[in-house]
Amino acid sequence: MWRSALDLVLPPRCLACDAGVSEPGALCPACFGRFGFVTEPFCRHCGLPFTHAGEASPAGLCSGCEAHPPAFDRARAVWRYDGASRPVLTGFKHADRTELAPHLARHMARAGATLLAEAALIAPVPLHRWRLIARRFNQAALLAHALGRIARRPVVADLLARQRATPSQGRLSAAERARNVAGAFAVRPHRMGLVAGKRVLVVDDVLTSGATASACAAVLKEAGAAGVDVLVLARVPHPADRLG
Repeated sequence: MWRSALDLVLPPRCLACDAGVSEPGALCPACFGRFGFVTEPFCRHCGLPFTHAGEASPAGLCSGCEAHPPAFDRARAVWRYDGASRPVLTGFKHADRTELAPHLARHMARAGATLLAEAALIAPVPLHRWRLIARRFNQAALLAHALGRIARRPVVADLLARQRATPSQGRLSAAERARNVAGAFAVRPHRMGLVAGKRVLVVDDVLTSGATASACAAVLKEAGAAGVDVLVLARVPHPADRLG
């Protein structure tokens, strides 16, 4: 009843434009057609979308994972990070559109249903304290809390700590990204007991080369995690393009 009343006063609008939609957080038909949803075929390890199944190795992996497997076990994303999805993500992250978090998380919950079902707990990729002060919120933490409510999984927002500030990764190559985040993360000592033997789902907004997610997964596994998966809103389809 309250939902219907609210929709009369504030009709739901498309995530990407101002068109009316049937429910909050939905995409209108025109935008839905423009968004590149990440569906199979994709790399079984890092979630990199393939143009066709023939791009995968016999094990179902991309060439990057064949040569240098990331520390995490599986990564899944809702959309390709491109001209359609980018404005939604940048609006959420840089224009204080924090009200989008529950709606975006619903899309993530559908894309990562298998990962959520197997996760014992959820943890966001942390921001360094100076960046958190500047931005005022951690977008990954907002998504993680919203996912926790949807999937009824515990969220440990302070499970991971970013031990040092790292320069923006936007213009770095994959190798430079890996060097940039090397040693940047740690499991907080008072949270160690939560990790041992558990499967952890790490949440972030965008996955590019996977360097940040892999660095987080490495320290979680060193702390005894049974497995680490990654769930993001968007996946850069060609990491060499260095988007995001």
